[in-house]
Amino acid sequence: MAAKKIAILGGGESGVGAALLARAKGFDVFLSDRGSLKEAYRTTLQNASIPFEEGQHSEERILDAAEVVKSPGIPATVPLVQKLKAQGTPVISEIEFAARYTKAKLIGITGSNGKTTTTLLTYHLLKTAGFNVGLAGNVGDSFAAQVIDDSFDYFVLELSSFQLDDMYDTHLDVMVMLNITPDHLDRYGYDFQNYTDSKFRIIQNARPEDTFIYFQESQPILNELAKRNPLIQRLPISLETTPSPGGYFQNGEIVATYGSDAYRVALTDTTLRGPHNAINTLAAVLTAKSLDISNDVITKGLKTFQNAPHRLEPAGTKNGVVFINDSKATNVDSVFYALSSMDVPTIWIAGGQDKGNEYSELDQLVHQKVKALICLGIDNHKLVSYFGDKVAAIYETQSITDAVAKGLEWGQPGDAVLLSPACASFDLFKNYEDRGNQFKAAVNHLIESDN
Repeated sequence: MAAKKIAILGGGESGVGAALLARAKGFDVFLSDRGSLKEAYRTTLQNASIPFEEGQHSEERILDAAEVVKSPGIPATVPLVQKLKAQGTPVISEIEFAARYTKAKLIGITGSNGKTTTTLLTYHLLKTAGFNVGLAGNVGDSFAAQVIDDSFDYFVLELSSFQLDDMYDTHLDVMVMLNITPDHLDRYGYDFQNYTDSKFRIIQNARPEDTFIYFQESQPILNELAKRNPLIQRLPISLETTPSPGGYFQNGEIVATYGSDAYRVALTDTTLRGPHNAINTLAAVLTAKSLDISNDVITKGLKTFQNAPHRLEPAGTKNGVVFINDSKATNVDSVFYALSSMDVPTIWIAGGQDKGNEYSELDQLVHQKVKALICLGIDNHKLVSYFGDKVAAIYETQSITDAVAKGLEWGQPGDAVLLSPACASFDLFKNYEDRGNQFKAAVNHLIESDN
């Protein structure tokens, strides 16, 4: 009997991992990428004797597949995907494909903001507790590649809306939804409900005994829960009320209640700062509590956690002025959280490729905390026109070195210079990591210079 044909669209981390898993499970595999593959991925495919192509999609061969695993970066609107769906060929994500082959319990984390921090912290807490746990999804190594050996008892998965779009039967044991705010609307017909529906796919296969952890002050989440009323164990998180069971942040302390046991710790006793990180921390702690991890182990984990770079990351101090790299803040909501966590006068560096931003929700925070605005972008007119009468000083530049130098010039001892752009990076940089790395390099150069 001939092996079942499977085509993989996209040759990045998830695509190559899916190809390796498909080969290991006896499929007739073909990988296709319209771009060019990284050398390491090309070598991996060659070593595994997996046929692949670059710079094109051979439609006839792909349309002949019984199933297609699609990279999350490829929109469902591209003609090839439309043709596949029209002929009834299943198009799934790497997560969906890999989940078929694991016995591990799955923890899925989504949200417009905060999911990487929450995923990494949850993983760290489980590791600290001695759990045999893998990290995958939108972060870490390919889920599919890790499932080939299927040696983990748990996986913590960061799930973007793009990954959720192509998930159908995957069952998650713990589901976390941090928030839903407008993002990526160009992929959803500029319809916020479409994006919300995508996020809510995370609970589509929930069972009554499963756990759903969510931020109850995110109105779109509340609206959907009222409509859907899923049968699931709910653990709400709040900054305004004191849900029990659930978690809340009050008087600088995070409190998580699960069963008869309450866990308490001051946020200042953890490595994260700001109300948004209280939400992220509570989500991770509630996940840990639902898995019967002890309070002492949770405290140890919270004190030893190191977040991913470019998320309110200290970048250095010069003349008493602290520089903070929050390059990952590519939308207004992320900047709102960043400014909320600032407790000193702040010189704010913002700008880049605007994604249809509405800045009004920042008005009060900017009034309270921002002493000057540095606009770093090719086209800064929207920022300048909006904040022109709201900030005492505004400076425009297309050079990150210049932006950092101006921040130091304007800063007084005790001030902070915060890179939190609210925009995509693609006008001046390769991506947000490149922007953050250049910021850190510029700060480091400034610190090492004598003048």
